[in-house]
Amino acid sequence: MKSLNMMSAFVLSLTAILATGPVLARDAAAHGEMARDGAPKVEPVADLPAGAAVLPGHIGGRVLAEGSDGGFRRQWPGTYVETRFMGPSALFRVGPGDVSLRISVDGGAPAALVKPKPGVYRVTGLKAGAHTLRVDTASETQAGPSAFGGFYAPAGTKPLPIPARVRQIEFIGDSHTVGYGNIADQAAFQQTCTTAEVWDTTDTSQGIAPRLAGRYGADYQVNAISGRGIVRNYNGFAADTLPQAYPYTLFDHAVRYDDPAWHPQVIVIALGTNDFTTPLHAGEKWATRDALHADYELTYVDFVKALRAHNPQAYFLLWATDMADGEIAAEVAKVADKLHAAGDSRLAFLPMHDIAFSGCHSHPSLADDAKIAKALGDYMDAHPEVWQAK
Repeated sequence: MKSLNMMSAFVLSLTAILATGPVLARDAAAHGEMARDGAPKVEPVADLPAGAAVLPGHIGGRVLAEGSDGGFRRQWPGTYVETRFMGPSALFRVGPGDVSLRISVDGGAPAALVKPKPGVYRVTGLKAGAHTLRVDTASETQAGPSAFGGFYAPAGTKPLPIPARVRQIEFIGDSHTVGYGNIADQAAFQQTCTTAEVWDTTDTSQGIAPRLAGRYGADYQVNAISGRGIVRNYNGFAADTLPQAYPYTLFDHAVRYDDPAWHPQVIVIALGTNDFTTPLHAGEKWATRDALHADYELTYVDFVKALRAHNPQAYFLLWATDMADGEIAAEVAKVADKLHAAGDSRLAFLPMHDIAFSGCHSHPSLADDAKIAKALGDYMDAHPEVWQAK
């Protein structure tokens, strides 16, 4: 279990994110290119050039469509959008809202745009030929949505078809699924990660979801919120639990999510860390730990049953770490047993052991993310029925 100092730091960081959005540690990153070696050149331009045409895009994640140019607002983490074209350059528009983006071409090293100003950005320096341009959302934005304004083709750039992916995987969870602080090395911080450092070191695009989905060439959604649980949020703070937030496209409850094209064959769930890693406080609705366990089990079972009703052929993978002296894993195992007893055979529980938790605030690191994704994938490979819907 986290130390009290670590718990306090995590709560303060979450409070700041909820109240004001993430804080940027490096203002220079907001205005220009942060390309690594081999990454594409990404630069802001005054406006779309004359004659620029819309490039079709493929969107991964929950979004609220806006306009006719393929633009959208999004708030759930891990959203990505892709386009294909023939030509030496392409453009995209960033709308309002704090966000950290990763821009990659043809699967290469990404360039980072951290809190970019709204406007048009140009990707240049590409070799002649066909290219796939991808924009990933790396950051978590609980405080409010961010907007993407679509892809555009300047003169000389032609759209190409975007191959459809057959497989789909949905990930439901908390900060572990988000990738909270995953690119940090906690040992490198003298005390704890600040809110700004959490912002800088959270990268959903390198987390569990893209690693596992990439293994199978699958589209994916990351429907996760840091600090949220099944019935209780971290340290008992007041906000929607994950099942309460889950039905909606954004966190404002204004529009219920409904996408007829989204039929995940696999649904991966990791929830319970925030329910159980802190002690109950006076005034909370559960008088005892046993009462919390009972509420958790009942609500989790009902949540999975509701998901099953919408995804009758999906295979569910419930996983948990051995944090909180094994309390989380024991409770998730009970949930899996209850679902099996109710007749759900397309479901498994996977405990995760030997996780280093060396990211910010004792969260999984990139190495931990890779280990968890591998364990999930190894189970799936050993059970071909995962992809064989009955």
